[in-house]
Amino acid sequence: MGRKVIWIPLAVVGLYLVSGLVLYFMQTNLVYHPGRELAATPADVGLAYTEVNFTARDGTSLHGWHVEGKQGGKLSGVTALFCHGNAGNISHRLETLRLGHDLGLSLFIFDYRGYGQSSGAPSEKGTQLDAHAAWDWLVNEQGVRPERIVIWGRSLGGAVAAQLAVDVDPGALIVESSFTSVAAMGAAQYPIFPKFFLRRLVTHRYETISIIDDMSCPLLVAHSPDDEMIPYAMGRELYEAAPEPKAWLEMAGGHNEGWQMTGGRYVSAIQEFISEAIGEANAQSEP
Repeated sequence: MGRKVIWIPLAVVGLYLVSGLVLYFMQTNLVYHPGRELAATPADVGLAYTEVNFTARDGTSLHGWHVEGKQGGKLSGVTALFCHGNAGNISHRLETLRLGHDLGLSLFIFDYRGYGQSSGAPSEKGTQLDAHAAWDWLVNEQGVRPERIVIWGRSLGGAVAAQLAVDVDPGALIVESSFTSVAAMGAAQYPIFPKFFLRRLVTHRYETISIIDDMSCPLLVAHSPDDEMIPYAMGRELYEAAPEPKAWLEMAGGHNEGWQMTGGRYVSAIQEFISEAIGEANAQSEP
């Protein structure tokens, strides 16, 4: 009886540690789900576009598309740098490109390393380098003024976009359906592991909650209470932690289709936020 009493807790501890090791070695596959094949192009939804090949600071070759905004659109003259989520590639975001185009937004969407036609393998540092390279292409190669750029990130892309915005100070930032940190996401999905344990375990941290207070540009946070993947509470936590000026959009629907399910209210919120934010940025940049 005494031996059983000793072995039971040891077995539990052993199982816990083994599970932690499995999680540690599998975390890259849990965080990133890249797709290599481009399923379509903007031309398939009636959009003219430019293929963009550019290079990150570490020499990684990257690929993206640039779509000009519709002439006379309400957001003409504004450019959005779009950071997509952790799955698929840019070819799975064509409806977002069309939405932005119809509003008059010029959009530059790119694939992180390891996704689509971009070389390499994804990592937190890598996605940040890639986002910086995309920003540099817009500012240095295309001559777009930083205060005319909106950095727009969805899901994992929200974390990538937030870090870039802290680094470069754009005209505005949109963080949509995103999380506070990978450790917090791990704790939500695997409640047997406490958050402090996961903080030590994860190598792809994306701790947006730790940097959002450093934001100086206008911010829109959007999230749905029906999001089945990333808790709604995380969106609220990001919003509450961010400094002013900021705005909140409560979406409808699940994680992947929330922006579509929200419909016209989503489009109106994006348009109004960008119009106000870029207007403020322009006023501040005038002598």
